[in-house]
Amino acid sequence: MDLRKLKTLIDLVSESGISELEVTEGEGKVRIVKNAAPVYLTSREQYTPSPQVISTSVVPAESDASVSTPLAMAQGHIVTSPMVGTFYRSPSPGGNPFVQVGDSVKDGQTICIIEAMKLLNEIETDKTGMVKEILVENGQAVEYGQPLFIIG
Repeated sequence: MDLRKLKTLIDLVSESGISELEVTEGEGKVRIVKNAAPVYLTSREQYTPSPQVISTSVVPAESDASVSTPLAMAQGHIVTSPMVGTFYRSPSPGGNPFVQVGDSVKDGQTICIIEAMKLLNEIETDKTGMVKEILVENGQAVEYGQPLFIIG
């Protein structure tokens, strides 16, 4: 499915009263859900700006006292990936990153981009604080719910 057709479908869902649309074309399948979480990546394409804004969620810390991973011991708010895709720290290849470790961020500030289905989705933090840790590398594939940042 080409980018124009996908954009038209996204606009259709956005402007209508429907909350979900699923389209199958050949062997490709696209599911667009308004105010939803995962988008499943079927192919990796060139990195070109066309951002959509997605909010993030919190992953609760594990309650098992025997878990001693650095992430489980981390103090702060964990920003997770709201979708499957490719993580980018900057708005364009070679550009300055949205945030660095030690930067102050405000609720609603864009902190990275996740590319999914040829669309660049701006990921915003839902917590005001300081970036304590960036848990993934630029260009790395990420999964739904995967921790991306720790904000303290």
